[in-house]
Parts: sequence; structure tokens; C-alpha cells
Amino acid sequence: MKFQVIELLFGKSTPKQMIPKVTLLAVFAILLFTVTPLSYPLFRHSSSSVKNKQYSKQPSSAFDDLNESASLPSTSIKKCDIFTGEWVPNPKAPYYTNKTCWAIHEHQNCMKYGRPDSEYMKWKWKPNGCELPVFNPFQFLEILRGKSLAFVGDSVGRNQMQSMICLLSRVEWPIDVSYKRDDYFMRWRYPSYNFTMAAFWTTHLVKSEEADSKGPGPTGLCNLYLDEPDEKWITQIEDFDYVILNGGHWFTRSMVFYEKQKIVGCHYCLVENVPDLTMYYGYRKAFRTAFRAINRLENFKGTVFLRTFAPSHFENGLWNEGGNCIRTRPFKSNETQLEGLSLECNETQLEGLSLEFYMIQLEEFKIAEKEARKKGLNYRLLDITQASLLRPDGHPSRYGHWPNENVTLYNDCVHWCLPGPIDTWSDFLLGMLKMEGVRAAEERLHLHSN
Repeated sequence: MKFQVIELLFGKSTPKQMIPKVTLLAVFAILLFTVTPLSYPLFRHSSSSVKNKQYSKQPSSAFDDLNESASLPSTSIKKCDIFTGEWVPNPKAPYYTNKTCWAIHEHQNCMKYGRPDSEYMKWKWKPNGCELPVFNPFQFLEILRGKSLAFVGDSVGRNQMQSMICLLSRVEWPIDVSYKRDDYFMRWRYPSYNFTMAAFWTTHLVKSEEADSKGPGPTGLCNLYLDEPDEKWITQIEDFDYVILNGGHWFTRSMVFYEKQKIVGCHYCLVENVPDLTMYYGYRKAFRTAFRAINRLENFKGTVFLRTFAPSHFENGLWNEGGNCIRTRPFKSNETQLEGLSLECNETQLEGLSLEFYMIQLEEFKIAEKEARKKGLNYRLLDITQASLLRPDGHPSRYGHWPNENVTLYNDCVHWCLPGPIDTWSDFLLGMLKMEGVRAAEERLHLHSN
């Protein structure tokens, strides 16, 4: 199945001929985004005054290059499917290191724990038929000036937020404005831009609780209330301008499913007279409940991004059976049958769990987006699945801890090294935000012309 997302979700359509004013406005908006970088040196020094001194003293050469206006990435906009493409070398990367950024979680600090190779940091995503500029932190903060962004999901979502903090550190360090000290629920504010970023950790998006720490699987047994959204995030996001929703890996664990406070089934619970509905049943219902809960918020006026499933890359065994990820370069999209990771030739197909999770997300997204449109809400698909599928080299593996350290996930092939491939997710997000600006301008002119 090709990753032609727009066609998959909404079908093919022939665009209507646009009135000349709309065309002119679109051209003007593109020119505006292209000219904007010329003004960056005007506010660079004032916005960097709050940087942590310990980290600002050790910039990399790429850090210096990107802070020169002449070397800022291109900001041209061309409509294409930015999510289908290949990884190409980028010798200028990385744009930060573990010595210039304090936000890297220990388990993703591959440089600190002795990963011997460095090429995994030196790639960028090249869409088929167009360019995707490397993340420009100045431009991102300008677009989000006075706004707020929330990451809602599991630890891979938190991994993405930490990546973004490191990327934005080239402009400004954030201030911790969390309501209480809790690493799972953090709020950061960028004072020069009045921009707030937050992370709300939720394992399954819906209400969940541990039922038996010694359950049938290696991670115990938990109860999922599939028709009740997790209050820890749904009660907090109403005032946010952007919400990035994600979830996936926790659903492989043993679960008992509740609806209307009654058991309806489970996934590998081995409880007598409880039918095994599989993890996919719970996954679908959880996303459906999460989307419905957002659409029912009375005061929410923001944009929802569904960040699609990021596949893991365990080879030669499962995570708890000696599986590991030791590759040192990206896959090409035409590589096939690579030691247990099956990629269909020229089609970049997913298989098994990853394919099912991805398709469920797309199907539930399409339903939710249709309902959201009736309320004037915007849903967008942040489709990182293909790009992430092709990066088996980007995980910490055994370089997320010291060799003699006693840890649960000894070889981590789920999360992503920082710096690493996950930084490209911000490239995607910024590209989408720029297109949002063009789209909004076109809609405003269309309304005025009528």
C-alpha cells in the first residue's frame, strides 16, 4: 500500500479553477515565507539571552552554520506528498549535540553511552518530487508566536518534544512553567515568543489502570476503559492551539477491555470466559474515544495533528527475547526481506502489527475529521510512518544506558537517539504549518470575494 495519504483518506478529486485573486494571494504568501529569513538576524541576539550558559558555550559547527542567515534552509513551498520519499545524506547535521542540549533524556543519549558510529545523525528526508527544508527554529517560533502546542501520548511523544526543545535551543531556551514537578506532565514557555509547549503523558489515550503486575505477559495486566478518555489530558487541552496526538506501543501488552464499566473482552488476558478481541480492537476504540472527546470539547478551537505510528525495529527476537537493532544506515524503500523487517519492493509496505495500527489510525482519523469539520475544527495527518520505518539505525539499542546497568528495556529499538531521525518529525510539522498559513490566506480571500 502506497503512502498516498490524501488520496487514501479523501479520494481523488479534480481541483476547481481558482479565481485570480486566490492565485495572487497564494503567490504572495509563498513570497512572504521566502523573504522572512532575511529578518532573522534582527532578533537573534535578543531571543538568545535566556540560554543556559552551560550549554551555549559548546555549539557544534552545524550550530554555527545554521545561525548564519546566508545558510538558513530554504523556505520555499511546493505542494506535494512530503511523507513519501527517501533518506539522503546531510553532512551538515546534526544541529545540536548532547553537550549543547540539556533536554535529552538519558535513555536516548546515545552519544553519552558510547555509540561508536555517528552516521545515523547525518541524514535528511527527501520527498519524491519536491524538497522538505531542514527545520528552521526561527521560522517555527515566529509562526507559533503567542500560541501553544501540546503533545498527547506515550514516551515516543515525549521523545519528540525533547527533540523539538533541542532544535529550538538554537534560538532560545524555554522556562519551566509546569504546574507541579512531574516529568510526565511538563510545560515550557518561550518568553520572547510567548509560545508554550506541553507534554501530557498517557499510555492508552483512554482511562487505564494496572490490574495485575504479575499478569500473563512480561509487563503485567492492565484494565482499559475504552469509552472513557484519560482525564489527565482531555481536561487540559481545551485552550491549546495545536494538539499532537499519538499512541501505539503500549497496546501490545496484556489488557482487559471495559465499556460502560463492564468487561467486554481482552487482549491476551487468559481470563476464563473473557473473549480475546485482540489488541486491534482496543486500539481502534481508544482512538475513536479520544477523537470524540476532543470533538465534544465546548471551547476547543485548535488544530489536531495525528502523529502516525512509529514502527520499532527489533530483529532476531522480541524486545524481551534478545531482540536488537544494530543497523548503521537507513533502508531504501525498495529493500526487501531484511532479517525479519519486510519492505515490499518499490511499495514500502508495512506488515503485521505496524500495518494494522497504521490503517486503524487512518480509518479513525477520517471519521473524526469529518465530524470535526462540522464544528469548524481542523484535523491534520502528521504521517511519519514511512520515514520512520526506513530508519532501523536511529534507535538507542544498547546505547541508552551503561553496559552493567539493570534496566527493563535492555535493547531499546522503540525510542530514538537524540540527535537522530526523530528530528525530522519537526521538519514535517513546520512544513505543514507553513501550508496552514497559505491555506488560511486562501480561505480568507475566498470569503471576501464572495
